[in-house]
Amino acid sequence: MGNAYCILGGCIDQASVGVVERWGRFEHIAEPGCHFFNPLAGQWLAGVLSTRINSLDVKIETKTKDNVFVQLVCSIQYRVVKASADDAFYELQNPREQIQAYVFDVVRALVPMMTLDALFEQKGEVAKSVLEELEKVMGAYGYSIEHILMVDILPDPSVRKAMNEINAAQRLQLASVYKGEAEKILQVKRAEAEAEAKYLGGVGVARQRQAITDGLRENILNFSDKVTGTSAKEVMDLIMITQYFDTIRDLGNSSKNTTVFLPHGPGHVRDISDQIRNGLMEAASAQVNDD
Repeated sequence: MGNAYCILGGCIDQASVGVVERWGRFEHIAEPGCHFFNPLAGQWLAGVLSTRINSLDVKIETKTKDNVFVQLVCSIQYRVVKASADDAFYELQNPREQIQAYVFDVVRALVPMMTLDALFEQKGEVAKSVLEELEKVMGAYGYSIEHILMVDILPDPSVRKAMNEINAAQRLQLASVYKGEAEKILQVKRAEAEAEAKYLGGVGVARQRQAITDGLRENILNFSDKVTGTSAKEVMDLIMITQYFDTIRDLGNSSKNTTVFLPHGPGHVRDISDQIRNGLMEAASAQVNDD
Protein backbone atom coordinates (compact mmCIF):
# COMPACT_ATOMS: atom_id res chain seq x y z
CA MET A 1 0.00 0.00 0.00
CA GLY A 2 1.19 3.51 -0.78
CA ASN A 3 0.08 6.92 -1.91
CA ALA A 4 -0.65 6.99 -5.64
CA TYR A 5 -1.22 10.18 -7.53
CA CYS A 6 -0.80 11.75 -10.97
CA ILE A 7 -1.40 15.14 -12.53
CA LEU A 8 -5.19 14.78 -12.64
CA GLY A 9 -5.77 13.10 -9.29
CA GLY A 10 -4.38 11.07 -6.42
CA CYS A 11 -5.21 8.65 -3.65
CA ILE A 12 -3.95 9.43 -0.15
CA ASP A 13 -3.65 6.60 2.36
CA GLN A 14 -4.97 6.56 5.91
CA ALA A 15 -2.60 8.18 8.46
CA SER A 16 -1.35 10.52 5.76
CA VAL A 17 -2.23 13.99 4.51
CA GLY A 18 -1.58 15.69 1.17
CA VAL A 19 -0.36 19.21 0.53
CA VAL A 20 -2.20 20.80 -2.40
CA GLU A 21 -0.78 23.86 -4.19
CA ARG A 22 -2.21 26.25 -6.78
CA TRP A 23 0.31 27.97 -9.05
CA GLY A 24 3.08 27.11 -6.58
CA ARG A 25 1.27 28.48 -3.55
CA PHE A 26 -0.18 26.41 -0.70
CA GLU A 27 -3.95 26.02 -1.07
CA HIS A 28 -5.19 23.36 1.40
CA ILE A 29 -4.54 20.05 3.17
CA ALA A 30 -5.99 16.99 1.47
CA GLU A 31 -7.43 14.36 3.86
CA PRO A 32 -7.01 10.59 3.25
CA GLY A 33 -9.00 9.40 0.24
CA CYS A 34 -9.23 10.01 -3.51
CA HIS A 35 -8.80 13.57 -4.82
CA PHE A 36 -8.97 15.19 -8.28
CA PHE A 37 -6.94 18.21 -9.34
CA ASN A 38 -7.37 20.80 -12.07
CA PRO A 39 -3.99 21.25 -13.74
CA LEU A 40 -5.45 23.91 -16.04
CA ALA A 41 -6.04 26.05 -12.94
CA GLY A 42 -2.51 25.37 -11.67
CA GLN A 43 -3.69 22.91 -8.98
CA TRP A 44 -1.57 19.89 -8.09
CA LEU A 45 -0.47 17.65 -5.20
CA ALA A 46 2.84 19.03 -3.92
CA GLY A 47 3.55 16.21 -1.46
CA VAL A 48 2.29 13.77 1.12
CA LEU A 49 3.15 13.69 4.84
CA SER A 50 2.69 10.72 7.17
CA THR A 51 0.96 11.40 10.49
CA ARG A 52 2.26 8.18 12.05
CA ILE A 53 4.57 8.31 15.06
CA ASN A 54 8.22 8.28 14.03
CA SER A 55 11.15 7.29 16.24
CA LEU A 56 14.58 8.89 16.26
CA ASP A 57 17.49 7.53 18.32
CA VAL A 58 20.11 10.11 19.22
CA LYS A 59 23.52 9.29 20.71
CA ILE A 60 25.12 12.11 22.67
CA GLU A 61 28.61 12.07 24.17
CA THR A 62 29.18 14.52 26.98
CA LYS A 63 30.96 14.97 30.32
CA THR A 64 29.51 14.93 33.82
CA LYS A 65 30.32 17.27 36.70
CA ASP A 66 32.87 14.79 38.11
CA ASN A 67 34.72 14.66 34.75
CA VAL A 68 33.41 11.31 33.54
CA PHE A 69 32.72 11.00 29.80
CA VAL A 70 29.43 9.25 29.10
CA GLN A 71 27.39 8.37 26.06
CA LEU A 72 23.63 8.81 26.31
CA VAL A 73 21.15 7.11 24.00
CA CYS A 74 17.94 9.11 23.74
CA SER A 75 14.86 7.91 21.85
CA ILE A 76 12.48 10.63 20.57
CA GLN A 77 9.00 9.74 19.32
CA TYR A 78 7.36 12.46 17.26
CA ARG A 79 4.65 12.94 14.66
CA VAL A 80 3.25 15.55 12.25
CA VAL A 81 0.27 17.51 13.60
CA LYS A 82 -2.46 17.17 10.96
CA ALA A 83 -3.79 20.71 11.47
CA SER A 84 -0.29 22.17 11.00
CA ALA A 85 0.88 19.88 8.21
CA ASP A 86 1.64 22.86 5.97
CA ASP A 87 4.15 24.21 8.50
CA ALA A 88 5.78 20.78 8.79
CA PHE A 89 6.00 20.55 4.99
CA TYR A 90 7.34 24.02 4.25
CA GLU A 91 9.27 25.19 7.32
CA LEU A 92 11.86 22.46 7.89
CA GLN A 93 14.10 20.92 5.28
CA ASN A 94 15.24 18.07 7.55
CA PRO A 95 13.23 17.76 10.79
CA ARG A 96 15.29 14.81 12.11
CA GLU A 97 18.50 16.85 12.04
CA GLN A 98 16.69 19.74 13.70
CA ILE A 99 15.41 17.51 16.53
CA GLN A 100 18.84 15.98 16.99
CA ALA A 101 20.47 19.42 17.23
CA TYR A 102 18.09 20.54 20.00
CA VAL A 103 18.61 17.28 21.90
CA PHE A 104 22.37 17.81 21.76
CA ASP A 105 22.00 21.38 22.98
CA VAL A 106 19.78 20.53 25.98
CA VAL A 107 21.67 17.42 27.11
CA ARG A 108 25.12 19.03 26.84
CA ALA A 109 23.88 22.01 28.85
CA LEU A 110 22.26 19.93 31.62
CA VAL A 111 24.47 16.85 32.14
CA PRO A 112 27.72 18.75 32.93
CA MET A 113 25.97 20.14 36.03
CA MET A 114 25.31 16.60 37.38
CA THR A 115 27.59 13.93 38.80
CA LEU A 116 27.57 10.45 37.28
CA ASP A 117 25.58 9.00 40.19
CA ALA A 118 23.08 11.87 39.99
CA LEU A 119 22.74 11.30 36.24
CA PHE A 120 21.77 7.64 36.77
CA GLU A 121 19.30 8.65 39.49
CA GLN A 122 17.78 11.59 37.59
CA LYS A 123 17.80 10.47 33.98
CA GLY A 124 14.04 11.00 33.93
CA GLU A 125 14.60 14.67 34.73
CA VAL A 126 16.98 14.95 31.79
CA ALA A 127 14.38 13.40 29.48
CA LYS A 128 11.73 15.77 30.85
CA SER A 129 13.92 18.82 30.16
CA VAL A 130 14.56 17.65 26.58
CA LEU A 131 10.82 17.06 26.08
CA GLU A 132 9.90 20.55 27.30
CA GLU A 133 12.44 22.20 25.02
CA LEU A 134 11.49 20.18 21.93
CA GLU A 135 7.76 20.72 22.47
CA LYS A 136 8.32 24.47 22.61
CA VAL A 137 10.49 24.59 19.49
CA MET A 138 9.12 21.85 17.25
CA GLY A 139 5.50 22.77 17.97
CA ALA A 140 6.00 25.95 15.97
CA TYR A 141 6.99 23.83 12.96
CA GLY A 142 3.96 21.52 13.03
CA TYR A 143 5.52 18.62 14.94
CA SER A 144 4.29 17.03 18.17
CA ILE A 145 6.79 15.36 20.52
CA GLU A 146 4.99 12.33 21.97
CA HIS A 147 7.61 10.72 24.22
CA ILE A 148 11.29 10.97 25.05
CA LEU A 149 13.05 8.02 26.63
CA MET A 150 16.56 8.02 28.04
CA VAL A 151 17.31 4.51 26.82
CA ASP A 152 20.86 4.04 28.11
CA ILE A 153 23.74 5.74 29.90
CA LEU A 154 27.13 4.32 28.93
CA PRO A 155 30.20 5.51 30.85
CA ASP A 156 33.68 4.66 29.69
CA PRO A 157 34.49 0.91 30.14
CA SER A 158 37.21 1.69 32.70
CA VAL A 159 34.71 3.76 34.71
CA ARG A 160 32.16 0.95 34.61
CA LYS A 161 34.80 -1.50 35.84
CA ALA A 162 35.75 0.83 38.70
CA MET A 163 32.09 1.29 39.66
CA ASN A 164 31.58 -2.48 39.74
CA GLU A 165 34.66 -2.91 41.92
CA ILE A 166 33.43 -0.25 44.35
CA ASN A 167 30.03 -1.91 44.50
CA ALA A 168 31.60 -5.31 45.11
CA ALA A 169 33.82 -3.91 47.89
CA GLN A 170 30.83 -2.28 49.59
CA ARG A 171 28.87 -5.51 49.45
CA LEU A 172 31.81 -7.47 50.89
CA GLN A 173 32.12 -4.93 53.70
CA LEU A 174 28.41 -5.19 54.45
CA ALA A 175 28.62 -8.99 54.38
CA SER A 176 31.52 -8.86 56.87
CA VAL A 177 29.47 -6.68 59.21
CA TYR A 178 26.53 -9.08 59.03
CA LYS A 179 28.85 -12.06 59.58
CA GLY A 180 30.41 -10.39 62.62
CA GLU A 181 27.00 -9.61 64.08
CA ALA A 182 25.92 -13.21 63.52
CA GLU A 183 29.04 -14.55 65.25
CA LYS A 184 28.50 -12.13 68.14
CA ILE A 185 24.91 -13.28 68.58
CA LEU A 186 26.04 -16.91 68.38
CA GLN A 187 28.67 -16.41 71.08
CA VAL A 188 26.21 -14.57 73.32
CA LYS A 189 23.64 -17.32 72.91
CA ARG A 190 26.30 -19.98 73.55
CA ALA A 191 27.37 -18.18 76.74
CA GLU A 192 23.76 -17.81 77.86
CA ALA A 193 23.15 -21.51 77.19
CA GLU A 194 26.31 -22.48 79.10
CA ALA A 195 25.33 -20.28 82.06
CA GLU A 196 21.82 -21.74 82.05
CA ALA A 197 23.23 -25.28 81.88
CA LYS A 198 25.56 -24.60 84.82
CA TYR A 199 22.71 -23.09 86.80
CA LEU A 200 20.46 -26.07 86.12
CA GLY A 201 23.35 -28.43 86.92
CA GLY A 202 23.83 -26.70 90.27
CA VAL A 203 20.12 -26.93 90.99
CA GLY A 204 20.26 -30.64 90.14
CA VAL A 205 23.23 -31.26 92.42
CA ALA A 206 21.55 -29.36 95.26
CA ARG A 207 18.37 -31.38 94.82
CA GLN A 208 20.39 -34.61 94.66
CA ARG A 209 22.15 -33.80 97.90
CA GLN A 210 18.88 -32.82 99.52
CA ALA A 211 17.34 -36.10 98.43
CA ILE A 212 20.33 -38.06 99.79
CA THR A 213 20.08 -36.20 103.10
CA ASP A 214 16.33 -36.83 103.33
CA GLY A 215 16.84 -40.51 102.49
CA LEU A 216 19.55 -40.96 105.11
CA ARG A 217 17.41 -39.26 107.70
CA GLU A 218 14.45 -41.51 106.88
CA ASN A 219 16.60 -44.66 106.95
CA ILE A 220 18.10 -43.75 110.33
CA LEU A 221 14.68 -43.08 111.83
CA ASN A 222 13.18 -46.30 110.43
CA PHE A 223 16.14 -48.42 111.52
CA SER A 224 16.14 -46.92 115.04
CA ASP A 225 12.40 -47.55 115.43
CA LYS A 226 12.52 -51.14 114.23
CA VAL A 227 15.78 -52.23 115.90
CA THR A 228 15.72 -51.38 119.58
CA GLY A 229 18.90 -50.51 121.41
CA THR A 230 20.61 -48.88 118.40
CA SER A 231 21.67 -45.28 118.35
CA ALA A 232 21.62 -42.89 115.40
CA LYS A 233 25.44 -42.96 115.28
CA GLU A 234 25.54 -46.71 114.86
CA VAL A 235 22.95 -46.61 112.11
CA MET A 236 24.89 -43.84 110.34
CA ASP A 237 28.12 -45.88 110.54
CA LEU A 238 26.34 -48.87 109.05
CA ILE A 239 24.94 -46.82 106.16
CA MET A 240 28.32 -45.23 105.46
CA ILE A 241 30.01 -48.66 105.37
CA THR A 242 27.33 -49.98 103.02
CA GLN A 243 27.75 -47.00 100.62
CA TYR A 244 31.52 -47.35 100.84
CA PHE A 245 31.40 -50.95 99.62
CA ASP A 246 28.82 -50.06 96.95
CA THR A 247 31.17 -47.42 95.59
CA ILE A 248 34.08 -49.85 95.43
CA ARG A 249 31.86 -52.36 93.61
CA ASP A 250 30.78 -49.73 91.05
CA LEU A 251 34.38 -48.80 90.37
CA GLY A 252 35.26 -52.43 89.76
CA ASN A 253 32.31 -53.00 87.41
CA SER A 254 32.97 -49.89 85.32
CA SER A 255 34.01 -50.61 81.72
CA LYS A 256 36.40 -47.66 81.78
CA ASN A 257 37.91 -48.48 85.13
CA THR A 258 41.22 -47.04 86.18
CA THR A 259 43.47 -47.80 89.10
CA VAL A 260 42.22 -46.01 92.22
CA PHE A 261 44.12 -46.17 95.50
CA LEU A 262 41.86 -45.93 98.55
CA PRO A 263 42.70 -46.52 102.19
CA HIS A 264 40.90 -49.66 103.25
CA GLY A 265 40.13 -51.16 106.63
CA PRO A 266 37.64 -50.72 109.50
CA GLY A 267 39.55 -47.76 110.90
CA HIS A 268 39.61 -45.93 107.59
CA VAL A 269 35.92 -46.57 107.04
CA ARG A 270 35.23 -45.15 110.49
CA ASP A 271 37.29 -42.07 109.68
CA ILE A 272 35.30 -41.49 106.47
CA SER A 273 31.99 -41.85 108.30
CA ASP A 274 33.18 -39.46 111.03
CA GLN A 275 34.14 -36.89 108.40
CA ILE A 276 30.76 -37.12 106.66
CA ARG A 277 28.87 -36.92 109.92
CA ASN A 278 30.90 -33.94 111.10
CA GLY A 279 30.26 -32.18 107.82
CA LEU A 280 26.53 -32.74 108.08
CA MET A 281 26.51 -31.52 111.68
CA GLU A 282 28.47 -28.39 110.79
CA ALA A 283 26.12 -27.64 107.93
CA ALA A 284 23.09 -28.07 110.20
CA SER A 285 24.69 -25.86 112.84
CA ALA A 286 25.45 -23.13 110.30
CA GLN A 287 21.85 -23.21 109.06
CA VAL A 288 20.56 -22.83 112.67
CA ASN A 289 22.87 -19.84 113.25
CA ASP A 290 21.67 -18.19 110.06
CA ASP A 291 18.07 -18.62 111.14
